[in-house]
Amino acid sequence: MVYCDTKDSILKWSSEEIIVPYRSPIDRKMHRYFPDFWVKTENGCTLVEIKPKAQTKPPQKKKKTKNRYLKEVYTYGINEAKWNSATEYCIDRGWKFKIITEDDLL
Repeated sequence: MVYCDTKDSILKWSSEEIIVPYRSPIDRKMHRYFPDFWVKTENGCTLVEIKPKAQTKPPQKKKKTKNRYLKEVYTYGINEAKWNSATEYCIDRGWKFKIITEDDLL
């Protein structure tokens, strides 16, 4: 947030104020997704989600820890549904959608 406040190129920003509806692949019901940031620059608007890199890739099945694997599949499925909906939401508005991981912050 300090970054957004101190960058001259950022004209406006907000945190978790945009609501993106999405359908959960788990219960097939509509839910609300609040991306981490909305950022406006001279080049347009971007919705930004910040996630650990491990949550941005499909989980790899392991021989042990079945419960952990199932939880990872659940989390990834929900995230993927949110991100697909956010992408469509942004396309409809002429915005961009970006996922930032620890790799981007280094």
